[in-house]
Amino acid sequence: MFNSNDLMLSRREWLRLSAVGALSVPVSGWLDVLAAHAAERSTSKPKAKHKSCILLFMEGGPSHIDTFDPKPENKTSEIKPISTSIAGVQISEYLPKLATQMQDMALLRGMSTSEGSHGRARYYMHTGYRSGAGGVVHPSIGAVASSFLGSETDELPNFVSIGGRAYGSGYAGPFHAPIEVGNPEKGIENLSVPDTLPAFDKRVRLLDEMEKNFVDRMQIASVDAHRATYQRATALMHSPKSKAFDISKEPDALRDAYGRNGFGDGCLLARRLVEQGVSFVEVQLGKWDTHVGNGKRVQSLSEQVDPAMSTLITDLKQRGLLDSTLVIWMGEFGRTPTVGKRGGRDHYPRAWTSVMAGGGLKLGQAIGRTDKQGGTVEEGKVTAVDFMATVCKALEIDYTKEFHTAAGRPMRVVDKGEKVVSELF
Repeated sequence: MFNSNDLMLSRREWLRLSAVGALSVPVSGWLDVLAAHAAERSTSKPKAKHKSCILLFMEGGPSHIDTFDPKPENKTSEIKPISTSIAGVQISEYLPKLATQMQDMALLRGMSTSEGSHGRARYYMHTGYRSGAGGVVHPSIGAVASSFLGSETDELPNFVSIGGRAYGSGYAGPFHAPIEVGNPEKGIENLSVPDTLPAFDKRVRLLDEMEKNFVDRMQIASVDAHRATYQRATALMHSPKSKAFDISKEPDALRDAYGRNGFGDGCLLARRLVEQGVSFVEVQLGKWDTHVGNGKRVQSLSEQVDPAMSTLITDLKQRGLLDSTLVIWMGEFGRTPTVGKRGGRDHYPRAWTSVMAGGGLKLGQAIGRTDKQGGTVEEGKVTAVDFMATVCKALEIDYTKEFHTAAGRPMRVVDKGEKVVSELF
């Protein structure tokens, strides 16, 4: 017997569980999909850890002409090209540190993806499927990585999103949805265990016992799913690995090198998480939607990207993690080769650039080519489906395998018609 008051978690305790995802289930839809997989997960073994991925997502769509595919003959660009460590490959003058690291990167200059609206383009580049295709919500690449590479027993989440809202897990199941970190300098707030830890643990155990008794009687998988979710949340609260979210542990010199800003802190946190075994981390940097004042805004944003991304590559390399960590830099599309009356560039999915580093790939090359104005792909066209298949291959994920939706419908990890960028392998 126990007193029902013992189950009354304090507001502070509920907030702590909520911060690590335990109590966000009804809002995020975790129960609906996770229920279908609860029985399978309860008997599954931890998956072997393979590669990891850090996605640097440039929300809004960066101008390829003003970053990684400069066009000296296009007189609309205010940004000068500079040479890199690879002969014949030039990038923006505002990416000087990255220019010295081109041997560790590959530029995909033939991106061509056809979706010109922000929402649909972001969805397409994160999932490899067009929004609304088949009437289902597809898992993002982060959820795919969590599903194929992540551990179901590790206290740390398999998918973390930093600095913005990420696309979720879709029919891969809410177990693979991301934990979101709004401010990387603060990490996950309310993560530390309460001062009254024994009492807190007692209440959680009693709540767990109640749900266990209920599911034993009713055989309702969704309750078992909920139990698994908050059990993992409380495990994270107790785990020494939770310190991975605290970037204040890093030396001041390294923090300075990444850049004392949200994006730099996010890249540093991403390295700490990957180092502890997290499969996929997305770090977002917004404000690339440069319809007005493109030149100055791209300069300002590039001056955040350059120190953070270059230090991330160096940091991973020095720790022996670069070959096992795929780093991706991308937006949802590029920008027009022309400049409007307000000095801006508009949406342009027809031709643009993404970047890959590490991951054991063949690097130090620019793959694909656009014309002299940067408006048309002349060689090495890469679609969103091609790109997603290439990312999966780099992470050693079989992209031909199938998920099953809640209704039991089989769906390939990557849509059919893919063509992997073979030059990377």
